[in-house]
Amino acid sequence: MKILVALFLFSSTMHFCYAETVLCKGKVDKIGFHASNLLMLKLSSMNTGVIICNTEEEFTVPGTGHSTGPEMCKALLSMLMHAKAAQIDMGTVWFDGDNVPADCESWKPWAHANIRHFMY
Repeated sequence: MKILVALFLFSSTMHFCYAETVLCKGKVDKIGFHASNLLMLKLSSMNTGVIICNTEEEFTVPGTGHSTGPEMCKALLSMLMHAKAAQIDMGTVWFDGDNVPADCESWKPWAHANIRHFMY
């Protein structure tokens, strides 16, 4: 019985576990759009752009329980365009997922990551 309780508690909290998280800072260097409605972001502290959401469907990446819906993706696009045009520092952007690197200068090309949090 104790084993079943332990397994239940472990499995019920798994969606809160993150494989990896990297915190990147800086200004919006580039905003990209890739076929099949994918939005890309490159901050000044990052070596390459990262796919962050899809403007037409729910966007999820392995390793996080968070997702980004299409309406939020469109709102992100608007916010990022404003931040780029106004040269606003994004503060800290939290990227989650199995494919995030140890630091902001080590992203692999075409990596997918979920943005969990930022505030500018």
